[in-house]
Amino acid sequence: MDTCQSCGANLVDNAKFCHACGTEVGKKTWTQQFSVSADEVTKKVKELVHEGNVSKITVRDESGKSLLEIPVTAGVVGVLLAPWLAAAGAIAALATKCTIEVERKSRPSEPLVATA
Repeated sequence: MDTCQSCGANLVDNAKFCHACGTEVGKKTWTQQFSVSADEVTKKVKELVHEGNVSKITVRDESGKSLLEIPVTAGVVGVLLAPWLAAAGAIAALATKCTIEVERKSRPSEPLVATA
């Protein structure tokens, strides 16, 4: 039985989407991690969203605990992004160092860790 690459749930045979998290099954994505200080989180999240090929951004604390998951869809700008950025800033204030994990739809020019 296959497992979801995003959440680890056991998948039903021939599933097109994960029943637990909704991730498309069989679609190749890549992840990349950035280690940033708490005061750089908001700036880095803004930068990543504007790159365009990002589908999800996860902010984790020093122990690896997920603090915030931001689903990024096409056209997310300005007013739609503001609440996520405010949350990222507030949550990052709870940690001294954060890891930002980025799930991308396509491979950028720099080397990444493949997840599919």
